[in-house]
Amino acid sequence: MEIRIPYGKEKQHLEIAEDCLNGILVSQIEDYHPAATQSELVAAAIEQPEGSVKLSQLAMGKQKIVIIASDHTRPVPSKIIMPLMLGEIRKGNPAAEITILIATGFHRLTTREELVGKFGEAIVEKERIVVHDSGDDNSLVKIGTLPSGGELIINRLAAEADLLVSEGFIEPHFFAGFSGGRKSVLPGIASRVSVLANHCGEFIAHPKARTGVIEGNPLHIDMLDAARTAKLAFVVNVVINSEKEVIYAVAGDCDAAHIKGRIFLEGLCKVQATPSDIVITSNGGYPLDQNIYQAVKGMTAAEAAVKPGGVIIMLAKSNDGHGGAAFFNTFRDEKNLEQMLAGFVNTPRDETIPDQWEAQILARILLKAKVIYISAAPEAMIKEFQMTPAGDVQEALAMARDYLNNEAATVTVIPDGVAVIVE
Repeated sequence: MEIRIPYGKEKQHLEIAEDCLNGILVSQIEDYHPAATQSELVAAAIEQPEGSVKLSQLAMGKQKIVIIASDHTRPVPSKIIMPLMLGEIRKGNPAAEITILIATGFHRLTTREELVGKFGEAIVEKERIVVHDSGDDNSLVKIGTLPSGGELIINRLAAEADLLVSEGFIEPHFFAGFSGGRKSVLPGIASRVSVLANHCGEFIAHPKARTGVIEGNPLHIDMLDAARTAKLAFVVNVVINSEKEVIYAVAGDCDAAHIKGRIFLEGLCKVQATPSDIVITSNGGYPLDQNIYQAVKGMTAAEAAVKPGGVIIMLAKSNDGHGGAAFFNTFRDEKNLEQMLAGFVNTPRDETIPDQWEAQILARILLKAKVIYISAAPEAMIKEFQMTPAGDVQEALAMARDYLNNEAATVTVIPDGVAVIVE
């Protein structure tokens, strides 16, 4: 059998004997075909919002309007969503002063080239776009305290807006349950202080901080409270397929719309796994596989499907390298994974170090299974993360069988690890 697995902007081809294959876990999203175009789906959602009046009505009489938009690491189809949002706002208030605020969270700043790729040249030229910097104290302001006790500090533009809205997409998220909705504020436009408090070792270790789990998830509780405190009044969120095309859209109240969207998504992306010796997965290709940091998300799907002591093969282009200096330094400086995890869990919330959560989850995965990593990143870098580099998926599969000393090792393939909830 030949299976195509996303890798950067291309796909790698895996050939595997069917008698070794336990299953191919894919979301049913690929089988879902909407009866409308992408633009029509988004326009219809904006026209019939959940738990809110229309965006054009909200915009009436508001002078400073801020639209939170996702950054370069998210495949949100902003070229479709943003023009419709801008048009709807100006329909209600042609004189509105609109700022598009890029929600970088804890990521590096988005470049102009990436903005053009995201929005198109026209919007970048005509609209006011500000890239959020979580470490720039001069652009931040405290607006409250999170349920967990952490300070809620966000971008001043958002805090001082007369109307705050956002665009985004909903997908399974490896510790927040689902992306989208409330995440536009925390971590999207929050300060590093707030992000660190929310992403603390205690919360990441919580059994409810897992893919597809919302109820009782301590990170979600903080995130939703942050969105409410920031007065996030309206969201436009979409569900996309593997081709990054909109197949479903919701709009309205940041919680009500998000609930509707994730119910739809949950019905399509839950998959049952038979534990296998080897699990092969990816981060869905570009733009989610630009660095090792982001690739941990896809690995969590494999973690849920691999036998203890087995092998995870991860495909992630990682042309941007490790994706976080603190993330890399943690693995460079501490080789004992048990000690690393214990240190994270015992670190007080207000002393969380940058990227601690990603290191914590990767360490947890590595303690369960060997990871063979296919990327364009330097081999020395991959080895610092206690992973084994490989050139392509066929080579990696041979390496995995050698490691297990089992040519008949069972294999599960999850072509897009961030698109499924593995149960």
